[in-house]
Amino acid sequence: MGKLDMADKKPQKCPYVVKCGACHIGEKSYEDELAEKKEQVAVHIGKYCGKINDVAGMYYPYHYRNKVHAVFGRIKDEVASGTYAEGTHTIIPVSDCLIEDAQASAIVRTVTELISSFRLWVYNEDTGRGLMRHILVRKGASTKQIMVVLVTASPEFPHKNNFVAELRRIHPEITTIVQNINDKQTTMVLGDREKTLFGQGYIEDVLMGLRFRISPSSFYQVNSAQTQVLYKKVIQAAGLTGKERVIDAYCGIGTIGMCMSAKAGHVTGIELNAQAVKDAKANARRNNINNIHFITADAAEYMTQMSQNGERADVIVMDPPRSGSTEAFVKAAVSLKPLRIVYVSCNPETLGRDLTWFRTEGYLAEEAWPVDMFSFTEHCECVCLLKQI
Repeated sequence: MGKLDMADKKPQKCPYVVKCGACHIGEKSYEDELAEKKEQVAVHIGKYCGKINDVAGMYYPYHYRNKVHAVFGRIKDEVASGTYAEGTHTIIPVSDCLIEDAQASAIVRTVTELISSFRLWVYNEDTGRGLMRHILVRKGASTKQIMVVLVTASPEFPHKNNFVAELRRIHPEITTIVQNINDKQTTMVLGDREKTLFGQGYIEDVLMGLRFRISPSSFYQVNSAQTQVLYKKVIQAAGLTGKERVIDAYCGIGTIGMCMSAKAGHVTGIELNAQAVKDAKANARRNNINNIHFITADAAEYMTQMSQNGERADVIVMDPPRSGSTEAFVKAAVSLKPLRIVYVSCNPETLGRDLTWFRTEGYLAEEAWPVDMFSFTEHCECVCLLKQI
């Protein structure tokens, strides 16, 4: 990829990096980080993959996260917001994170101040008492739309209307505000119930010319600039000619499948999360895409049923969570006898494990394209092309 301009500049320093542990800003040059990430990918998949390309890095690897989360707590009787110290539930106050969107960080600071001025209780994990638990801010990189999700431990929200009005006065750029109710003693951030306090309850963003609806719980890549790099690699690896039947497994709100649809014959998106499928269908209608449909189902079970019905697929795209796929999924995928399998991984270690399963089933990894989606962290995304032996 050649040297990046940023690689030759002195890395910015983060005052929280030692206590926070969420990233590693300032420890090395960005160029060195990319080289280490390529080596990390090679360690885990090198013996299973024919070629590993250089890591596609960012021109400006700061403030890239379009999704910002903070937890509320008290430190010396003062309301604080930030992140948990690595491996603990001790809050590290963070006011200006170098990898988070700066506008979103400013909104988090304002909400923290408003909680104090409105004298709202913050939630205490030990006692299970209190109201304000978390804040989630999501921003459309292209549309600039901003969603603020206030996670509370109860549906009751004292001074709610005045709180929302003051937040909007200070930050008129906010397009929607949602109250999410999480009344369970759990490490999960979001609960099952929501109330829209202002706006539509969702935002939209434009990615590769397509418009996507993003709800509070929707999966959407946190690095918008690198997502386009990633998806172009996926389309390249798929080798589409306009005739192929494509399966988009773990499809979420349908971003990958819809970006591929213009060059495919037909795309089937499979996703277990019903809300994500609802958003995916709305996204397809919004973009007038008629050669894609979405199924709420377990991908392994659905593909197994397809195979038993005598159906086939030309290309399977899979984008599993960090824990990777399963042997059942691998067996189901290869039963459709695809010409190509494009594996999008956010964890080279589980990717390596899964590639051994695919090899057992007759599919070899031909080439891999690492993409730096999470600058200054240990994580590296990777697009891997598999073909039948």
